[in-house]
Formats: sequence, C-alpha cells, structure tokens
Amino acid sequence: MAGLIKREDIDEVRQRTDIKEIVDGYVTLKSAGIGSFKGLCPFHDERSPSFHVRPQVGTYHCFGCGEGGDVISFVQKMDHTTFSETVEKLAHRINYTLRYEDGGTGPRREDVGKRQRLLDAHKIAAEFFRAQLLTPGGAAGRKFLEGRGFDQAAADHFGVGYAPQGWDGLLKHLTGRGFAHEELKLTGMFSEGNRGIYDRFRGRLIWPIRDISGDTIGFGARKLFEDDQGPKYLNTPETTLYKKSQVLYGIDLAKRDIARNRQLVVVEGYTDVMACHLAGITTAVATCGTAFGADHIKIARRLLSDDGSGGEVVFTFDGDEAGQKAALRAFEEDQRFIAQTFVAVEPTGADPCDLRMTRGEPAVRELISSRRPLFEFAIKATLKRFDLNTVEGRVQALRAAAPVVAQIRDPAMRPAYSRELAGWLGVDVEDVLRAVSAAGKRAKDQPATAAASPQGTGAQQRQPGRQHSGPGQQYRGEGQPGGGSQHQDRSQPRGYSGAPSRPDGGRYGGQGDGSRYGGQGDGGRYGGQGRPVERREQQHSPYPGEAGYAAPDAYAGHPEDAAPSKPVVSLPDLRDPSVRMERDALIVALQQPGLLDAEQWQHFTESRFREQAHAMVHEAIRAAGFAGATPSQWVESVRQAVPEELRGLVSELAVTPLPAHNDDAVRLYCRGILNRLFDIQITQLKADKMGQLQRTDPAADPEAFQRLNRELMELEMQRRALRSE
Repeated sequence: MAGLIKREDIDEVRQRTDIKEIVDGYVTLKSAGIGSFKGLCPFHDERSPSFHVRPQVGTYHCFGCGEGGDVISFVQKMDHTTFSETVEKLAHRINYTLRYEDGGTGPRREDVGKRQRLLDAHKIAAEFFRAQLLTPGGAAGRKFLEGRGFDQAAADHFGVGYAPQGWDGLLKHLTGRGFAHEELKLTGMFSEGNRGIYDRFRGRLIWPIRDISGDTIGFGARKLFEDDQGPKYLNTPETTLYKKSQVLYGIDLAKRDIARNRQLVVVEGYTDVMACHLAGITTAVATCGTAFGADHIKIARRLLSDDGSGGEVVFTFDGDEAGQKAALRAFEEDQRFIAQTFVAVEPTGADPCDLRMTRGEPAVRELISSRRPLFEFAIKATLKRFDLNTVEGRVQALRAAAPVVAQIRDPAMRPAYSRELAGWLGVDVEDVLRAVSAAGKRAKDQPATAAASPQGTGAQQRQPGRQHSGPGQQYRGEGQPGGGSQHQDRSQPRGYSGAPSRPDGGRYGGQGDGSRYGGQGDGGRYGGQGRPVERREQQHSPYPGEAGYAAPDAYAGHPEDAAPSKPVVSLPDLRDPSVRMERDALIVALQQPGLLDAEQWQHFTESRFREQAHAMVHEAIRAAGFAGATPSQWVESVRQAVPEELRGLVSELAVTPLPAHNDDAVRLYCRGILNRLFDIQITQLKADKMGQLQRTDPAADPEAFQRLNRELMELEMQRRALRSE
C-alpha cells in the first residue's frame, strides 16, 4: 500500500541533494558572488539572467517572474512530476531508502533497481539505433526521412534511428553490454520463439518514445521494406515502463513550452510532431497507437495548469471520415478539461507533415492558427448526419445538436451558438433556445446517466461542484485544480538548530518578557506601505495538497469564491532607509544563520519590524528557530510558515546577493547589518522609555522612576558598544 513519505526522509533528501547540480542540468549557471549563481530563467523568456541559486541555503528564485523554492519544487516544476514522485526520484539519485507513514510502502529497492536496468537498456538501444541510421544499412531510413523533408539535424534532435534487418543485431549489442536474456524479455524490444528471443524491430525506422522526464521507455517503428509482413507502424508492447494510454510522444521536448504558452497541440503521428516542432509549433505531441484518453488528459492538465485561468488544447485530425470520428471521440473527453478545446482540420485532408512538405512551414502554423472551437466542429459534424432539406431532418438535427450547444462552458457563448445553429438549420432562434435549455435541464436532472457526447442528451453533465465564474470564464469550483478544495499544508515546519542554545532552552533567543528591544508581541501591528502583493496561483506553492507529503497539521481549504476575506499584505516601501535595514537583516538571518551567535539571535528575535510583510517573515524565522530546523530545512521552513503570498518574498530574500567578495567580508557585513538593526531598535526603545520616564512622577513612584533611568542607561551603553564595532 502506498503511503506518505516520512517528513524526516523528505528533509534528508533535500539536505543531501545539491540544488546547483540539479539546476545545472536545465540552466547554465555562472557565479554571481560568494555562494551565489545566476542564469536565464527556465520558467519565462528573458534576455538577461535574473534566475538566482544559492546552494548554501538550497533555494532558487527568479527576480523576473517570481518563481522560487527548493530543489524538490524545482524538479516538480521542470519535470511536471508529483511531490512523491519527485522525492522518490531524488532519493534514488542519492541511493537513499525512503520510509513511509502508517506502514505504507513506496517502490521497493529491488523494483527500483529493475526499473533502472530497463531504462539503461532502452538508453543503450536508442544510442544503437541512432548509430545504425548513419551506416550503409541505414540508407533506406535516411531516404525515408529526406523524402519527408527531414535532414540529419532533425533526426538527431528527435533521436530517430534505424533497426538493422538482421534478427539479433540489438540482442547481441545489449548482451555484450551485460544484459541477460531474462532482463531483455521485460523491455518489449524482443520477441520470443522456439529458439529464444530475437529483435522485435527489424529493417525499420525507429523513434524513441520518452516519458516526461526524458527517459526512453519504448520505441515506435515504421516499415521501410515491401517484404516486411508486419504492420505499417509497430510500437513497443505494454511493459512495466511503457503504458501507451499514459504516453505522449514528444512530451519531453514540448513540456516546457506547453507550460509556458498554456497550449497543447495534439497531432496523429511521429512525423507530424517533428513537422510541427520544426515549424515553430513546439507544443505538439502525439499519442502512441491509441486514442487521446483520460490518462493523457491528466498529463495535459498538469502541464497546462488547467485551473480555469486560461489555456487551450488544439486537436488536429485528417479531414476524412476517420479523422472526424477521432475528433468526436476527443469531444467526449472535452468534459475533463477546463481549458478551451479546439480542432484544426486542413480542408484537403493534409496532415502537418504533408503540409510542411508541399507548402512549407508557414502552412503548418496557419493550420494551427485556423483552429475552431471543438464544440463548433462537433455541432457541424452532428448536422451532417441529417438531411436538412426536409422538415423531419431539421427537427432530428435540432434534437441531436441542442445537447452539444448546452455543453458550451461559457454562458455568454451558448446563446450566440444557439443563433448560429438556428441559421445553419434555417429554424427560428426561439425554437433552438428552448431546445438547448431543455437539453441542459435534462443533463442536470440525470447527472449519473447523461451521456456527454454529440449523440446523447447529457450535454450539461459536469463534475460535481463546478461553478460559473462569469461570462467568458471557465468553470472553477470544488473538485478542480485552482478551485480551492485542495488541502494545503499550513503547519509551521520545524526550525533551524544551527546556533547555540540559550540557557533557558530556546534557540536563537526565546520569547522573553519583551523588555529588551521591545519584544515581538506587537510586531505585527505595523501596517506596511507600498504595492499590494499579487496572490500567486496554486502551482507556485511547492507542495500544498500533494499526496506524497506527510504534513503534521494540514487543514482543508475553502473554494476561492467562498473563502473568508483576508487582509491584503503589502510589499515594503524600500524608499524608507529603516525599511531597507529591516530587509537586509532578514536577508542575513535567512542566508547566514550560522554566523550569528546566541546573543545576536536573541537580539534579532526580540526586534520589532515596522513593515507588515517584514514582521510576518520575521515571525516565521522565529518559529523556525524555536522548532529547531536543520540548515537544509531552514529556508523552506520559513517559506512554508508565511502566508502563501509572501513565499516569493522569502525566496527572493534567500538568494539576494550579499555585497561581499570573500568569507571575511561576508562575516563583517552580516555583523554590521545586525548591529545597525539593533542600533535602530535601541533608539526606538529609548524613545519609548524616555516618554514613560517623562510621564512618571518621581515622588509618587520613585521605584519606577529609578528603574526607567537604569534601563535607559543600559540601552545607551548597548548602543555605544554597537557603534564602537
């Protein structure tokens, strides 16, 4: 039984994984000062680098788009994997065995080892096929590619190869690399006969099929020779790695642009994917020998961040009858998307590869830009089944098409398409509106049995809890990403334990009585001035709601529309020197906690921060310190302890370069910043004490008068000591 990964194991994986080494696999990083690196952001287009990584605190942040987090969230966002999948992947990378809560289990070590062996075999096989394409025997494969308009650079980009005509070319190659026959049987690359196993792919052009992380998990093979008695296309059969209902060809190359552009283009074949990408449609993918189904949609929605805030899915189909049937099958699955769905059909029936060959790459781009809403295509396809020249045919067509119109998500679009349908049928608009309204009511009354298809009557069937968000908007509500019904972990993670303990057992200073530097009890009362923080979408938060995260104190969120109002948190106005000082002090505490001794931590934790955002981050640092966080947990603990809209600020503070060029300069800078903060705090506290002294009658309360004088003297001595440093 699968279980939640133990929190301490998550922390261990985070601590042992070098974030710079991971990010280097995606981004070219250059030094940006002591312990800091920067490069071009992988999450948005930019010309000058604003993406910073600080390995010492295990954090990244982009000053351009605001993306930030730790190594786990980075891999999640880049590979579009779940939290548990990401932790398991990183754990395997460092050879760490994970433990699970409540007796649950994850992948067994032996199973992980077997999977890795299968991946290794596929990687070696892909290299073998690519090399064979360049041999004299691969001439037929090269000729096929040239005939489709693909040069060697295109073949290299997509990893296209060639399987030689012999029976055991790949078999000998893999056994020579140490793979046993029993292992190779599990790869799907071999068939088995009376004399043992032999190559499954022979004399064929080969496309490697990769998963979303880029690992080769199977192959697609196209027939090249007339004497080949097999099918035109032959794919890897179902294996532990390759599940055709969960695989999209080209997803490894398209995933970043799909996420960035909020667009997914679904084509029908490997060469169509190649043609689209080479024409600039780099969001194109294809299914592998099966229809686009529910499992594919899960992948697509995760990449699109399909939460009702935009995005589109474009299906391309041949213009023949088979292509129309495929489009209608896609329409049936439309219910699972919140994003708008479209269809692009070339009138002549040409696919993207044919278009590129005959009319050039601009024609491929024109095909995608000519997309039409999928429900429009479905309506017209439905009408084609009836003779619209007769009264009976028009009535039957209206009955069949009304449920399709009722399915249109945008309530402002339904009347418009009702009028279009009236025109296509040549009937009164009121008749169509009544038919559409009746179809919608039938779907609501029969949610369990209504059929979501152009032929059915369940046009309005929807997943429970969806709500209209107004004209022009997608449905958004309970049960959907972004709808707010997800559970978020709002517990305060454990804090940092690197500094010496205080005598009273607290770390980095205790709660105290508030007498030194004013305490923290009222630190949150100072409202910040400046621009409001824009609330980030859910996907910017590293882990909330992920099934693999064992959160100690999670709470159930509310749908966004019904959530109680929250005070707007403002970003600090850095034109104020004292506010800039607060920011610099938070930077020091986040980036260099180990440089502060126990006394400095006590002074820091007891400081008062004027700006609301700074006060909230300061309180999160205090909470992390009291909880005893390890260095690997430090920044992430603070980030998880602040409100979601301030997590980007924490990431930003954690990677902001320090104005120092060596370790000694860093120590001097950090100490100087904190001393200046404490000086300001002392000055403010002296002003408070002086006011109290002036309001105190020495005759009526001599003890209080003397105590205030002593405290003022102590504060002045502390201020002079700080300034002397």
